[in-house]
Amino acid sequence: MPELPDLEIIREYLAPRLPGVAVTGVDTPRPLIVRNLAGGEPADALPGRRFTGVARRGKNLLLSLDSGVTIVITPMLAGRIRYAAPLGKKRVRDALILSLDNGMELRYHDAKDMGKVYIVADLNQAPGMMEMGPEADDPALTLGAFRERLKKHQGEIKGVLTNQRFVAGIGNAYADEILWCAAIYPMRRRASLSEQEVERLYNCMRIALQRAVETLRERVGDRIDVEVRDFLAIHGKDDGECPRCGGRISTITYERSTTYFCRNCQPGLMVNKGRSLELPGRN
Repeated sequence: MPELPDLEIIREYLAPRLPGVAVTGVDTPRPLIVRNLAGGEPADALPGRRFTGVARRGKNLLLSLDSGVTIVITPMLAGRIRYAAPLGKKRVRDALILSLDNGMELRYHDAKDMGKVYIVADLNQAPGMMEMGPEADDPALTLGAFRERLKKHQGEIKGVLTNQRFVAGIGNAYADEILWCAAIYPMRRRASLSEQEVERLYNCMRIALQRAVETLRERVGDRIDVEVRDFLAIHGKDDGECPRCGGRISTITYERSTTYFCRNCQPGLMVNKGRSLELPGRN
């Protein structure tokens, strides 16, 4: 699932390339995924319009046009965005193909048909946009503000981190990375976290996201449609070893989402609670 680091790199790549470029053709092979909430058909609303900007909000890519509408791409689990020379053919699961006057094309492809593309006259028309919390990497989100927001949310801490109303941009993979960095068991109740653990969680959120952006910036290049995750410390490492303690990485799968954690480093019901670790934010 593309999350804040993935979409930030896509934004950085498209921001200097799309503005000023006009849409010359629109194809929507999977119209149920592409929804014009501003009214009318996408094929009527987009041709002849020029891009004016590229932005990101949470796990959404925002492409603004000179008509005042914005294309909001919400990739969800398997959505991918391709900006390159025309392929010359439609692929299975291509949902939106925009032909551009610079000879390139922009495609949204979704192998799971779970994502959506919304065309909106107001960003608040896009589902979930009004309720979204501050960006997880927003400099204005201080430790104090983070603490106050955290107090308003209950339940397991991983669920809180991935709740876009708490902070925007974190999904399943980076929640695992943040919690591993902070040595916090993913199923811990939010109310059970100490002040020190909350500070560690905040610091690790900043560290994990920033390091991911820096790594992706070096590695992605123009293949923005390819998800790069092999550098992650723990997420996706089935039967792997924890890079911190060498212990076995464990998994829990619930509702098609798999959580990765280290039994030794992240104290919980099944692990050693007395282990001493060198962690960000610990004095």
